[in-house]
Amino acid sequence: MKKAKLGKIHTPSADVAPQDAELEEDIDGIDVLEVDVKVEGEERKITMERERWSKVWKFFQRLPIGSDGRERAQCKRCLKRYICETKNGTGSLRNHINKCPRRDEKDVTQMLFAKSAIIKHDLPLKFVEYEGIREIFQYLNKNVTTITKNTAKSDVKNLFKREKVRLKNLLELHQGRVSLTSDLWTSINTDGFLCVTCHFIDKEWKLQKRILNFHYMPPPHNGVCLTEKISSLISEWGIEKKLFTITLDNASSKDTFVNLLKGHLCNEGALRSNGDYFHIRCCAHVLNLVEQDGLKAIDEGIVKLRESVKYVKGSQVRKGRFIDCVKYVNLNPKKGLRQDVPTRWNATYLMIESAIFYRRAFFHLALSDSNYLDCPSNDEWNKLEKIFKFLEVFYEVTCIFSRNKYSTANLYFPSVSMVEKTLREEMESSDKFMKNMARKMYEKFSKYWSEYSMILAMAAVLDPRYKLQYVEFTYKKLYGNSFASHSDRIREKLHDLFSEYISDYSTEPPVNCRSSATSTGDTSKVVHKKKSDTMLSKSTQDMLKEFKDYESKEFALSQNSQLEMYLDEPKSDIGEDLDVLSFWKAHQHRYLELASMARDILSIPVSTVASESAFSNGGRVLDQYQSSLNHDIVEALICSKDWLFGIKGDEELCLQELTDDIMEDARNNNKHESMEA
Repeated sequence: MKKAKLGKIHTPSADVAPQDAELEEDIDGIDVLEVDVKVEGEERKITMERERWSKVWKFFQRLPIGSDGRERAQCKRCLKRYICETKNGTGSLRNHINKCPRRDEKDVTQMLFAKSAIIKHDLPLKFVEYEGIREIFQYLNKNVTTITKNTAKSDVKNLFKREKVRLKNLLELHQGRVSLTSDLWTSINTDGFLCVTCHFIDKEWKLQKRILNFHYMPPPHNGVCLTEKISSLISEWGIEKKLFTITLDNASSKDTFVNLLKGHLCNEGALRSNGDYFHIRCCAHVLNLVEQDGLKAIDEGIVKLRESVKYVKGSQVRKGRFIDCVKYVNLNPKKGLRQDVPTRWNATYLMIESAIFYRRAFFHLALSDSNYLDCPSNDEWNKLEKIFKFLEVFYEVTCIFSRNKYSTANLYFPSVSMVEKTLREEMESSDKFMKNMARKMYEKFSKYWSEYSMILAMAAVLDPRYKLQYVEFTYKKLYGNSFASHSDRIREKLHDLFSEYISDYSTEPPVNCRSSATSTGDTSKVVHKKKSDTMLSKSTQDMLKEFKDYESKEFALSQNSQLEMYLDEPKSDIGEDLDVLSFWKAHQHRYLELASMARDILSIPVSTVASESAFSNGGRVLDQYQSSLNHDIVEALICSKDWLFGIKGDEELCLQELTDDIMEDARNNNKHESMEA
């Protein structure tokens, strides 16, 4: 049962400039919502602040409460800071808005060049000096002031600095933990760059991704150098105490790096569970290694199919002839035939998928073209269909792991368990080739996933469709009677981690869920350090510390019922298309501490695709025409684009670009010929 009481705290409007009509209409204040929450018979009173509704907040950004306990705001134009406590109103902010210098038309034009042209569309800095562009602007406005490449570069850097301050403030305000992904990239001029990406779930329960750095990384790229570089970067952002996990590929240098970084952070007491869950292996990379091992002993049918696709691609005449065969057997030529990239197993999967559709067309091409000699036999086509169905599971799981627009941590356990189940079943196959391929793949699978990631298994438990029942069911299906030990271990680790969050809440609850005692002025529950405390003997102080630890543990044990209550409640329908973040947003006030833990766990990225997306954009910034850009401007361009517009990295789209449809040109040629006729 919930009770809510809504009140408004008003302050008089002060010194409003009469010419600022837009600001004159509103009333200063904030909405304060008191909510009584009943959990396991215990009533808790929390207060929540709704968004500021004074119109001055269009021009100011709230900053974290400082060490002096005072609230401040920063002007979005000039970045000047002011104290903005509720009791004082927003008069000083209003005065600043009227005095803050507004940018003239020239400044706006320069900023648009930098933001909406160069950064957004990856245009070269020299774009502003193009004669044709200048002619267009002179035609539109004879008084327009043209700028140079160096001015554009300066504007990009200034925009980068401004957005970096905003992102840093956003991370300071974030109450939960953040997870990182990191990877290395070599540019066209062989310069090395380190990409660090931050992932977190904001207060609206939306998954956020931000590139923190795209930094020049000189050799050597060993574990020690990576540790020094990334330690300095996360220190610069001020997120050392907020780190939860880091997702990396399986390079040996990354193992050395993560052990050194984890040791450093654990010494500072910055990691949960002493860093047990800090390192996450990129699941997409592991799957790629598993598949590559399976396809090493490649089947003769795949070799013939690859040669067949190459033959069709060889000339426009052959492409046209193949399309004639497609039409003859009444197939749709728009489906497309794709050529694979031998180093990408999922590209091989797409090639097989497209070729199976045109199976009859290949047979007809073999009859009508005496030069075509690599058509697979019926038995080989049947084997290709088996390989296709086998790889389909891996392809679907790879696509799931490669998404970064919504949470995928909760999908790790059901996806990886399905991969293991598929491999085990195929190892019992009567087909010798399939059995041998599955055996090699399972050996590589066991190397990395002999034990599932504990923290990502917890993410499945925090999905109301799965909970512990699905985890127990999966372990029983895979391991038989020994499943109980795996399930009990997950339950134990889940309770241990939850106890840490309980302890945090018992000492300092998050800002948006503060005790009403603190927010209403009752300081009876606030501990103040008195001078007399320092006069106690050392043994007495040690005993008081032991009592504090004991009290925290007892409180944590009493609150574990919150976790048990969630686990004991009926699951959601397993087939329901449920947004797990929306579920926790709706239940965050019912499960205060558990929702905080879910926020951190569900933000964990299971792959490094976010960094790889940045590399794709880096290839467009550092191309053959502008490969000599300074490293700082490269970082400014890539990071600013991500912060302002978001770098869209769809792995499936990138793969489609790699496996170009070889029939597209021929279809276009036929279309032009028919139009001419």
